[in-house]
Amino acid sequence: MLRALAVDDERPSLEELLYLLHADPRIGSAEGAGDATEALRRINRALESGPGGPEAIDVVFLDINMPGLDGLDLARLLTGFATPPLVVFVTAHEDFAVQAFDLKAVDYVLKPVRKERLAEAVRRAVELRATAQRDATPRIPVSEPDPDHIPVELGGVTRFVAVDDITHVEAQGDYARLHTDKGSHLVRIPLSTLEERWRSRGFVRIHRRHLVALRHIGELRLDAGSVSVMVGAEELQVSRRHARELRDLLMRRS
Repeated sequence: MLRALAVDDERPSLEELLYLLHADPRIGSAEGAGDATEALRRINRALESGPGGPEAIDVVFLDINMPGLDGLDLARLLTGFATPPLVVFVTAHEDFAVQAFDLKAVDYVLKPVRKERLAEAVRRAVELRATAQRDATPRIPVSEPDPDHIPVELGGVTRFVAVDDITHVEAQGDYARLHTDKGSHLVRIPLSTLEERWRSRGFVRIHRRHLVALRHIGELRLDAGSVSVMVGAEELQVSRRHARELRDLLMRRS
């Protein structure tokens, strides 16, 4: 029997989905989460407890359009886990199906959810879980190949982003979003870890939420006591505790 986690920021939709899941005899347990961040915390706890642990999760029924970390972001993060739960997207939007299946989703169920359609998604999840249990082999984690690149997951494919291309890093809980001129990538590394790792490469903390590459700072702005920097077209605030250190570093660089 499957242990399920349903994720939806709209309470009525979440309650309806949980009702349907509890009614399916192949679902042994089903719990709800109101956003992707909460779901991620639960999934991390489940993985730490092990496959047979009390908080284990076999399949996540996941909405896409949610504030903050959305369903696609969460699914991308899960592709980097050694033993992630299966993912079934449950959404009112038809436009993301291609991206969903690129992320190895089990199924893509449209709202309003019909009992028969959800039952088909559960059937697929049951079959895939059984196959995975029969054919499971250890997965070798992808490690950072050298200090000049960092691996990121995109659509189930591992790419290597050059550290020199990263303009700044934004904290998102225990995760970090890497910004480059071509886009951004979410990685499962705390900002504090990247700060320590990349200090010698010219990255400096300017705020509790931001780490910036000095070489990508175009301007330092002072306005009525507040300090900010321009990184490309983006203006980032500098906290008071970091302002003096940043000014000194920029002066030494120039």
